[in-house]
Amino acid sequence: MEARTATRPPLETPSAGVEHSSAPLTPTSDQIVALYVTISMSVIIFGVWNVPGLRNLISPLKLFTIGLHELCHVVVAVLTGGRILRMTIDPHIGGATIVEGGYPKLILPAGYIGSTLVGGAFVLAGWDTLMAKIMSFFLAIGMLMPLRLVRDKMTILLTFMYEGLLIGFWFIDHGSALRWYCLFVGIMNIFYVIWDVADDRFFHKTNDSDTTQFELMYPSIRQHVWALLWIAFSVAWIIGFILIGIFAFKMTSEEMRKQADTFLPT
Repeated sequence: MEARTATRPPLETPSAGVEHSSAPLTPTSDQIVALYVTISMSVIIFGVWNVPGLRNLISPLKLFTIGLHELCHVVVAVLTGGRILRMTIDPHIGGATIVEGGYPKLILPAGYIGSTLVGGAFVLAGWDTLMAKIMSFFLAIGMLMPLRLVRDKMTILLTFMYEGLLIGFWFIDHGSALRWYCLFVGIMNIFYVIWDVADDRFFHKTNDSDTTQFELMYPSIRQHVWALLWIAFSVAWIIGFILIGIFAFKMTSEEMRKQADTFLPT
């Protein structure tokens, strides 16, 4: 009788450098680092934005954030038939867009919604080096555009310093440092409602926050309720963007570096 030896099917050799996760929403070790950085940056921004003296050091990024917020108001105002009478962008007194006509019920929420969506794109760039490289061009242009409305020499000087820092990050670890720059900017934009309310509440800025304007438009709902609703909106969206990042960007640092080198390698 012929003897037969049981054989096992050959085991597949795992690809070198590839980290497999048990589920699409299970973060890899690199993604866990990004999660911790996201939480840390949120706390740091809240502190720096609200500490006298230190808040002036991030004026260029504040200008970008405020300018983007006001631009969203402007776009929706124009699309709904409104006319822009005046626009203010200032790191100290905040932003304001005075509109004649248009549809106020769409124009007013456009600021927070637009800040959140664009901020989400920057947050996603924090999970992928190639996307961070692409988004850095939008950031570079976006920091320069508000300067035509700024007369403060220190803010202008700091803006060029931040532009130099952005360029320098292209050459740190083949551009991967840009991920953290974009992530910082993304968090600042998504949570703009918090900084907007804090400026209004603690620093009594000249230009009211949008939550105050919401109370004027809908007097039955108090300003602090609007603030809580929009903060909850921002938190929900940043969680959503983080989940998208975990799901969509599963590459290791080495794989991201190789992919990013296909676009303006450094």
